[in-house]
Amino acid sequence: MPHTAPAAAQDEAVGPLVRGLAVLRALVGAGGQASPGELVRGTGLARSTVDRVLSTLARVGYLRLTGRDAELTPRLMELGNAYLAACRLPDTLGPLAERLGADLDESVSLAVPDGTGARFVYQSPRRRTMSLVFHIGDLLPADRGAPGALFAVHWGEADWRRWRERADDESGYAVPPAPEHTRFAERVAQARQAGVAVDDQVVEPGLLAVAVPVRDPAGRVVSALSAVSHTSRHDAASLVSTALPGLRQTVAAMEPALAAALAEPAAPAPAQPTGAAAASQPPEVAAATWLRASKQELGPEFVESLGRGLAVLTAFDEHRPALSLSAVAEATGLARATARRALLTLAQLGYVTQHGRLFRPTPRVLDLGFARLSTLTLAQIAQPHLAELVARVHDSASMAVLAGDDIRYVARVHTVRIMSVSITLGTRFPAYATALGRVLLAGLPEAERARRLAALRPQPLTRHTVTDTARLAEILAEVDRAGYALVDQELEDGLRSIAVPVRDRAGRVVAAINVSLHAARQSAEASRADLLPALRRTAERVTADLAVASRFARINPA
Repeated sequence: MPHTAPAAAQDEAVGPLVRGLAVLRALVGAGGQASPGELVRGTGLARSTVDRVLSTLARVGYLRLTGRDAELTPRLMELGNAYLAACRLPDTLGPLAERLGADLDESVSLAVPDGTGARFVYQSPRRRTMSLVFHIGDLLPADRGAPGALFAVHWGEADWRRWRERADDESGYAVPPAPEHTRFAERVAQARQAGVAVDDQVVEPGLLAVAVPVRDPAGRVVSALSAVSHTSRHDAASLVSTALPGLRQTVAAMEPALAAALAEPAAPAPAQPTGAAAASQPPEVAAATWLRASKQELGPEFVESLGRGLAVLTAFDEHRPALSLSAVAEATGLARATARRALLTLAQLGYVTQHGRLFRPTPRVLDLGFARLSTLTLAQIAQPHLAELVARVHDSASMAVLAGDDIRYVARVHTVRIMSVSITLGTRFPAYATALGRVLLAGLPEAERARRLAALRPQPLTRHTVTDTARLAEILAEVDRAGYALVDQELEDGLRSIAVPVRDRAGRVVAAINVSLHAARQSAEASRADLLPALRRTAERVTADLAVASRFARINPA
């Protein structure tokens, strides 16, 4: 919820930044995709203002303009990543929550207080047919669920007043408020007395949860650790008896770990761009320089103060969880006065909070599209990049992952040709005979690659298919060195394919993308020269988006 800023701060608010973030929130509220006209109606702003904001956000890389619509991109998640890194909770407490989830065989989550709500910052879900999983960034009304009752134990009268004023307001929440608000005070009283909160089908019929508080070194409740189950597995009493000992034991390990993390000295602010500027510029170019260059290039279509505000938000991270005004100015390359106005505006909107000389990002930053984008799969992340590739090379492009000894297609964009390659999603082919498969096999650790080859019994699919495993081992080693694979008519006569890897944040090959074409069109060498540079650029863009999206969210292949 917004934090009330002092009158002086409100007087210095930067209007273009306020309006720009309003457009961004409206786009998030529209499901991540909307036309400019819809955003005009949703914000009440002039069409020219909306167009300039969209142009700026596209330049920063936080949305793409496709036909009539604007669509959020995974790069926007770096705003939420900045908060999640700065708060230290997912990195520090997440592994302990993950272990608890495995021990209990139940979903486990971490939530933080956010105004009169509880916002999720970590999820360790269990895969079951019947389960309810919230996403990182989702906000629940305090009266819906166990974490909110724990947080409300420490509310003052002003907090209760704000909650009563918002009790029937469903905007911004992952679920509507409870129909019987009066019972919330009873549940808060029970949580105060027991030191634990129980959700007996408050969020949704059949859902159960038990939560305990996590405190910082000063004794403040900074998070709630919850175990979530279903009435098909437990009733409320059995969930408490089963999960509560593990929850308390885990919190006993979490609190000293958090204290140690919070005691780490902050790193000096970097002399390089962060956040929005880093998305498009090499490290040696300052954020402020990039902002000025964008303004010079786009003119009035680039809202420089919006770009500055976004750069300020991304100045925070795990090494800089709190920054002074001077440190923010240094990290972004902005003038001190400019950084101050951006910080005061962000504080007025509730995206940062100030304690003494230090500013910190708040959980509300996650409202800027994080929950919406955290549901993306790798295939969805890749799809628009594959479409751009096909538009450039005029041949079909695909993404695949390993599925045993096969590849499985998870994304594909067709080209329009009289003679083209027709493959549907879910199609599987033997990995050894495809360019996609060879890239994926080459990306395995050497021992795993050797084990798979030893167990392989390749069959000739055409007269060109390599079936000798020793030769395949040599080919995979060369693919690993070269960073691409070209397979010419080994899967099917007349079919040629060239593929490159997509890597995760740790550099592991998690998928491959290819371009496929008819071999009669040109030589293999000409295909390599024409297609490989564009294919590699596409893979780099998918890899970059995946790195941002997977910093705290779990990204499934498809």
